[in-house]
Amino acid sequence: MRYKAFIVSLFIISKGLAVDTEKDLQTQFILAEPGDTITIPNGTHNIKGALSIEGKDNLVIRGSGMNRSILSFAGQTEGAQGISITNSKNIILEDFSVHDTKGDAIKVQYTDGIIFRRVSAEWTGGPKESNGAYGLYPVLCQNVLIEHSVAIAASDAGIYVGQSRDIVVRYSIAVNNVAGIEIENSIDAEVYENHTYDNTGGILIFDLPDLVQKEGSHIRVYNNLIEHNNLFNFAPEGAIVGKVIPGTGVMVLATSDVHIYDNTIRNNKSVGTAIVSYFITEEAINDSLYNPYTSSIHIYNNTYERMPGLPALDYEIGQLLAIKYGRNTPDIIYDGMPDPAYINAEGIILPESNLCIQNNSEARFTNMDIENNFEKWYSPFLSDFSEDFTPFHCGITHHPVATSK
Repeated sequence: MRYKAFIVSLFIISKGLAVDTEKDLQTQFILAEPGDTITIPNGTHNIKGALSIEGKDNLVIRGSGMNRSILSFAGQTEGAQGISITNSKNIILEDFSVHDTKGDAIKVQYTDGIIFRRVSAEWTGGPKESNGAYGLYPVLCQNVLIEHSVAIAASDAGIYVGQSRDIVVRYSIAVNNVAGIEIENSIDAEVYENHTYDNTGGILIFDLPDLVQKEGSHIRVYNNLIEHNNLFNFAPEGAIVGKVIPGTGVMVLATSDVHIYDNTIRNNKSVGTAIVSYFITEEAINDSLYNPYTSSIHIYNNTYERMPGLPALDYEIGQLLAIKYGRNTPDIIYDGMPDPAYINAEGIILPESNLCIQNNSEARFTNMDIENNFEKWYSPFLSDFSEDFTPFHCGITHHPVATSK
């Protein structure tokens, strides 16, 4: 690979063009062979076109530190992503930053084995609707590891893993994004020892319709610090995360088999943890294979803290919570929409599919029961939401995904 890169460099020089970092990186990306390491030099490098890899195996893309090797796309004129990786295998990204891309910072698709290690994605102008949607963005991948990484000011999700399998997100920081960390339509994911703060929502676990991988499951969220996620929602119009109310700690939407435990969830002004069906979005469902319900959600051994204060009043659900609870909104909110497939002939939810809540210090709970309490626009304001944990007490047996990466 080095020989070929040298020949290309000689060709460029022979044409009277100076070799700059962008051209050198483009050359390395194009000519990379299995086992190669692509090096991002120290300094801030202005990149005008997306850097792409397709159909490559066993590569390392390495800088000398998140604050030392910076690819700035502020003047980007070609493409939308900063780095795009497709149809590859065993790729390691480490020790560099990507700034100010028009679209997603680092997008990886159809790749088996992708590691983000000490990688940062940031929009340096702060939260803006015009920022790219996703920071670190593996989608339709397998064997994903994101660790010791940072995502700042994405207009959708800072760290997003979608339609993927065998995932670990750990030791990372997400701040000033709409969603700090989002796991969407994915299977076998561990999210642990991360710090999500000053986002609109801290950690989102979503299943959405009209996607290739239909159902996410077997998600474990534990030992995270999820705090002060009260940022205004700056998602572009039409984005599903635009419906996330500012002040959300954790939200599980239409996903099954999720364990949320041993987290500290504090000072998220609207809700600490929300468990909701897709119906809460009020969007039409045209995907006949989509299951809009949550099931088998376990919330236990978490520490909840919340200073008195109003929820976000520019959202209808925030107005409702303020009227019902004033400055002391519940920590755990359930929409009360179980999956009918798991209700027996006596109208009882099968225990293994029910919502399970126990051993959460200082937690307050409400069941909104939207099927019965939201018949008219005024119904929820007159209804008495149940705050009784008893139907959701259960014996906890959790089986975390084996950490093998």
